[in-house]
This record gives sequence, C-alpha cells and structure tokens, in this order.
Amino acid sequence: MTSTDRKTSPDRSAGPASGPGPGTGATTGAGAAARLLDFARRPYWDRPDPAYRIRRWPDLTALCLATVFFWSSLTPSLVPRPWFLQGIVGGITAAIGYALGSTLAWLFRVLVRRRPGERVRTRCWQAYWLLSPVLAVWLISESARMQRQLRVLQGLPPTLTWHTPMIALIALGLLLAALLVARSVRLGAVTLIRFLGRLLPRPVAFAVGAALSALVVLVGVRDVVFDRGVVDIADRIAEATNGGTKDGIRRPASRHVSGGPGSLIPWQDLGYQGRNFTGSTPTRSALTAWTGRAARDPVRVYIPSALPAAFADELPLAAQAGLAVRELERTGAFDRAVLAVAGTTGTGWIDPNVAEALEYMYGGDTAIVAVQYSYLPSWVSFLVDKEKAGQATRALLDAVRARLYTLPADRRPKLVVTGESLGAYAVEASFGTADALLAGTDGALLMGAPHFSPISREIRRDRDPGSPVWRPEYRGGAHIRFAQFPGTDLERPAATWERPRAVYLQNASDPVVWWSPELLLDRPEWLDEPLGPDVTPEISWFPFVAFWQTSVDMTVSYGVDAPHGHRYGAGAVDGWAAVLPPPHWTAADTNRLRVFIRHRKAAY
Repeated sequence: MTSTDRKTSPDRSAGPASGPGPGTGATTGAGAAARLLDFARRPYWDRPDPAYRIRRWPDLTALCLATVFFWSSLTPSLVPRPWFLQGIVGGITAAIGYALGSTLAWLFRVLVRRRPGERVRTRCWQAYWLLSPVLAVWLISESARMQRQLRVLQGLPPTLTWHTPMIALIALGLLLAALLVARSVRLGAVTLIRFLGRLLPRPVAFAVGAALSALVVLVGVRDVVFDRGVVDIADRIAEATNGGTKDGIRRPASRHVSGGPGSLIPWQDLGYQGRNFTGSTPTRSALTAWTGRAARDPVRVYIPSALPAAFADELPLAAQAGLAVRELERTGAFDRAVLAVAGTTGTGWIDPNVAEALEYMYGGDTAIVAVQYSYLPSWVSFLVDKEKAGQATRALLDAVRARLYTLPADRRPKLVVTGESLGAYAVEASFGTADALLAGTDGALLMGAPHFSPISREIRRDRDPGSPVWRPEYRGGAHIRFAQFPGTDLERPAATWERPRAVYLQNASDPVVWWSPELLLDRPEWLDEPLGPDVTPEISWFPFVAFWQTSVDMTVSYGVDAPHGHRYGAGAVDGWAAVLPPPHWTAADTNRLRVFIRHRKAAY
C-alpha cells in the first residue's frame, strides 16, 4: 500500500468495529503491537492533524539535528560550568537544532516530491532510537572528563559532580517546553488565518494573520515577558538591594569621603555600592603602617543615581557631574598627586582592588571619583540602556577636566581613568578612539572590557600582524599593552614603552570579553591558533551553540580564580605600577603590594 493509499484508507489504529470473541486475547495483543508498530513506521509528513494541521509526532530530521546540537553543546567552552547549566545549554541548543531541522524538512517537502520508502524511514527511526541514547550517555560522560581537564587548566580542583541523567532530563524538558510553545503559537496563527479567511481573500487572510501573529509574539516577548517580567523583577530586586549596606560597612569618619562629615551627599543616599565604596576607604593609619611613612586620608567621591532634591531641576547627568566637581573641591581632591575617574558597572560597583592598589601605592595622596548611572545588574543595564554608561562617565570627565584646566599646569593632579567590565566600556565610550584616550589622560587601567567596547574593538581590529586577538600588540606596544599575567606580559614587546600608557588586563578565558551576537554564525578569532594560555584545546565552535555556551559562561565567570574567567585579582597593582608609578617606586614594592592586596581580607 502506498502512502497516498494509506491517507485515504480507514484508520487502522481504531481496530475492528466489533469486539473480539472468546479465545482471541493473544490475537488482540498481537493486533495492538502491530498497530503500535504501524504508528511508529508512519512518517512525519503522513501524520497531520486534519483539524489543525499541527504535527502530532516529531520530525526525524528535526529530531536528529536537535540531538546533534545537544551533543555539540557538551564540548567545553571558556570556563568550567556546573551540570545544571550544562543541561540548560543543551536544552536551548537542542531547541534551536529542532527549529532548523523542521525548516529544512519543510523545504524538502516543498521542493522535492519524491519521498523515501517506508522501509527506509522505518530503518532510520530504528537506528535513531538505538544509537542516540547510547551516544548521548557516552558523550555526556566525555563532557565530564573535558570539564575536569579545564578545571585543572584554570587552577581548580579536578573533582566534579556531573549528573548524566539530570543533564539529559533538563535538556529534554526544555526542548519539549520550547516545542509546546512553538506549536501553540502555530496553532493560534492557523486558527486566526482560518477566521480571517471567512472575511478576506485567502492570500490577504494569510498575510494579515501571519503579520498579526508575529506582532503578538514580538510584543508578548518584549513587553510582557522581558520588560514586565524579567526586567521588572530584576529592578525590584536591585532596588531593594540598593537600599541596604553590606555587613561590616560603617559610615566613614573622614571628611575626605562622600557620606562622611560635611559631605554634600548624605550617607543614606549613596546607595548600596556607594556606601560599600566609601565606607571601606583605607584609613590614614593603615596606609602609614604599610608605607612606613606619613600618609594622607584618601579622597573617595561617589555620586549616586538618585540625586538629592536640590538637584531635581537639573538634567540628571549634568547634575551628577556638577555635584561631583563640588564634592571634589570640598574634599581637596584637586590638591592630590593623582585624580582617578572610575567607570562603574551596572550596579555602580568599583573593584576594591583597583582603588586600594592606587591608594596604597601613593600613600593616600589620591582622589577617586565615580558616578552611578544605574543600580541594575550589568546584563540588564546592557540590554536596557548601555549608552547611559558612556554618557554619564563622559559628562563626569568633561566636568573634571574643565575644572583641572583652571589650575596651573604644574599644580594639576595626574588624571587617570579606570574601569572593569561595563565600567571599562563606560570609559571607552567616553573617548571613542585610542588616540583620544591617550590624548585626554595621563594613563588608563581597564580590565575585562566587553567585546562591544569601541576602543578595544579598534585595537583588536588594527592589531599588529602576528599577534593573537587575546593578547594584541598595537602599534608596537608604544603606548597600549594587554596582559593576562601582567608581571611578564607587560614586558612585551621589547620596544620602548612611552607615556602616557594604557594597560588592558584581559584574560583569554573571559567570556565577558568575547561574548557577542556574532558567535551565532561566525567563528571567532579567539579560537584561532595559538589559543590563550588557559583555553582548552578541546574547545570548538558550532553555529548557535557557541553563543549559548559563552552566554552561560558569563554567569559562572566569577567561579574561577584570577587570572581566569572574569576575575582580575591583584593584577591592578602591576597595572598601576606600569601606568603611573609614584617616584622611586621599585619592582620590589610592586611585589610586596601585590601580596598584600591578594591576601588581605576584602572589605566588600
């Protein structure tokens, strides 16, 4: 019987019209088994639901591609990941593979009239059910081995919990959920088109129904799921956190710090990160004890995103910048040896290692100023309004430089800029080009700059031939150098290192640096030989899969120790020592301060 005949013949799964007679139990059981086998043999394109034209059984091509995508997701990426995230990555990528496979199968049915024979289809299904579970278990076990090797490469214990059944179940659950949502959307679209078909010509009904369905999905995902769901929840959590203060942080007693006596910004208005930053300022006595000579109280100025009522009539960015300059004047910041403008992350965080390394190096003869443009997590700030990071930092820099230019050249403090992660982007966006960065400052220390940062992209694009993208050499290293292990990396190349200097701390295994939508379809340069020192040779690129692997890597990029992942540790000491060391500073001083910063109890 041909497949065409089968479509018009009665449904054999319904059984005979009358019930079985006595003594026919074995026959009934055999008939049920035969009907089940017949159902399994029937190809996908022979099984539309006549009421809705929605497929009731998975397509073999789509299922095979989903399985291959799942297998490819088991390869290691930049940083080790736990088993439950592996399941999530596997489920997402399997769903993408299924969608691509369904599309290919549909195109085949449209363009090719000939169908494989029933015997071929049956053998293919049998081969899939026989081989795919065995290969999946073996590959998941292999993924555990590769994860252990990656952990050793990045200085972590090789022990690893890897729940093979749970990884498979999580991936399968996500795939089924995605398939259910997709089929629900399709069912709704078909129903809408049929309704419109009663009122409009068929082509018009199809076009209008498809457009309305796409609009509903787009609005639902963007406005309901994302804006009113994910972003709203993140905003409420961040707002609640912003009103607190970390344990052990107290209001500073120094008048040289925002939130302290005489401050223009009340302590309670600084926000969570602002209070952590100013409340953990090293004291003069602590600095004196470390340096062995008389120290000064460091200046730390922090302007929160929510300004006092007195500034309500001014534009927010201009008000923040103006208030920052007034607070710098109040604290005597323009009388210091170094004035650092710090870009902040989405929450307003500033790396304490960066701030304290500079303060201990100069014995407190420093001032650090920062503005908070948001209290949301960096990933939300990036999605919602990443441009505000550059705008806020640019306004601050313009106001600070305008005030500096009113001072005699020999009395101005050295102006440096610093930032980590989205804070590095904020600094880069303030200048736009490498030449502008060097011309507008006396030095820069930037760490873990995201892939979309304009100056980092310029440097990687225009790097000297032969240098890898994860450690680019730019214009012979005359002014700008990259390092993962700054104690040795900053010595390369051997050419003269001129001033002003900019140091980039960039780990080859930092997913924040390499994440980009381009990973969906383009193989990245950071996978070219030679690989970075902490990137496993078993890493690979697969369309769509590498994007989701790197996306998940960002969530666990702090689960490793510096200098791996998105952790930079005490590398700021070597960075500042290269960018702008104080007079008579030696390599022994750098080593001593690095050890101190690395082993001190972090204030926050």
